[in-house]
Amino acid sequence: MSRPRLSKSKYVIGLQCPRRLWWTVHERGAPELVPDAALRAVFARGNRVGEVAREHVPGGVLIEIDWRRLSHAVRETAKVIADGASVIYEACFAESGVFVAVDVLERAGDGWVLAEVKSTTSAKATHIDDAAIQTHVVEAAGLSVERVEVMHLNRECVFPDLSNLFARTDVTEEVRAHLPEVPARVEELRDCLEGDLPDAEIGDRCKTPYDCPFMGRCWPELPADHIGELFRLGKKKREELTDLGCETIDAIPAETSLTDMQVRQREAVVTGEVVVEAGLPERIRDFELPLTYLDFEAINPVIPVWPGCHPYGQVVVQFSVHHEDADGVVEHREWLAEPGRDPQEESIEELLAATAGARRVAAYHASFERSRINELAKRFPQYAERLGDLAAKLIDLLPVVRGNVYHPGFHGSFSLKSVLPALVPEESYAHLAVADGYTAATALEAYLLAPEAMSDAEREKTRRDLLAYCKQDTWSLVVLARALRGLAGGAG
Repeated sequence: MSRPRLSKSKYVIGLQCPRRLWWTVHERGAPELVPDAALRAVFARGNRVGEVAREHVPGGVLIEIDWRRLSHAVRETAKVIADGASVIYEACFAESGVFVAVDVLERAGDGWVLAEVKSTTSAKATHIDDAAIQTHVVEAAGLSVERVEVMHLNRECVFPDLSNLFARTDVTEEVRAHLPEVPARVEELRDCLEGDLPDAEIGDRCKTPYDCPFMGRCWPELPADHIGELFRLGKKKREELTDLGCETIDAIPAETSLTDMQVRQREAVVTGEVVVEAGLPERIRDFELPLTYLDFEAINPVIPVWPGCHPYGQVVVQFSVHHEDADGVVEHREWLAEPGRDPQEESIEELLAATAGARRVAAYHASFERSRINELAKRFPQYAERLGDLAAKLIDLLPVVRGNVYHPGFHGSFSLKSVLPALVPEESYAHLAVADGYTAATALEAYLLAPEAMSDAEREKTRRDLLAYCKQDTWSLVVLARALRGLAGGAG
């Protein structure tokens, strides 16, 4: 029986954890390996960057890869090289038990430049192993690799001029430093695949450089209120608590040195009750009625599509506004961008109209809204004064909660999705088709940037789902503020 063959992705997976590699190869149908919508979006984003990268290195020959006939792709690559091609996309090589497809291979005199395309905005340490295994295989096939580059997105690029969309970072020296270790690593990983499931210690490697999909198989189920939930728990403090024999927060001795936040958290877990600081009434005073509540949804396209935008630049494409008057009467306004239109100036005009007359504007983690408003003011100076006035009205509920309230149901998190159901159990996002920010951003990108991939019915449903989600966000702020005022009334 032939020995297992590696690919560049399996090689990188194996370096992170041989156990993960073993499951990836031997349990290809494992449920953990089925990508969810968010991961499929990441893959699609990477594929799109790869396609566009070819346009920035024109004149190449694309090797079509049929994963059932890899030997054909290898032979086709050899033929293209022999025919004198100067640029090859997805050049395929199989040597030393490893198959690789090189994103861009360019002829440079008597040698070649190997470019690994990444959808990041810089070359990262994690890219070196990826480039090293490719260089090892390409050179084993008889080619001379003169230079190795990571071709990544250039944050300085501004739409509509995409001529400098990519930057190329020379990583030849780093790759050469890794090459002597590659043959032994390859053999070790292939040996691993021929044996039984290997042992591997759990720890930081399970999340670095990437989250392992099999963590649920290796990590023990933690008890409720595990010390890992302690807010901003550093490695040193965690080791200290573990040495004390503390597995759960309620087991931490009262005399242990903790931050004020952690003390509040421990008290709430021990008593099973919400802890409210005496300073809450003063802090919540800024949130007296009348009050306007604001939430933005934004997307950050990997390749900019609207004027003035950079790769991964945040663009507001949706907002919800609830206004509660002095008598507690609530009104709602909302806006969602339409496919095929630049949303930027429209978002400003709609936002200013929706918040007209607001005395104060409450958000949760308001730095996000403030940053987007300031960016719009810079990009559209004709609105700068009015947007500046709006930014000055922003007030933030997050530090009010984090500095004054802790409920055992927070479980160490101060996200709105954790805080709201703990303090206001009748409110939740469970009934929504879009129920979190990442899902919303993925749906927004599909709705706005690839509407042709949806039917009319799918577009309309997506629109309704997005509007319902954003509306729930600001309604959540309304009821959260009410709950905080109620807690402040009983504080002290």
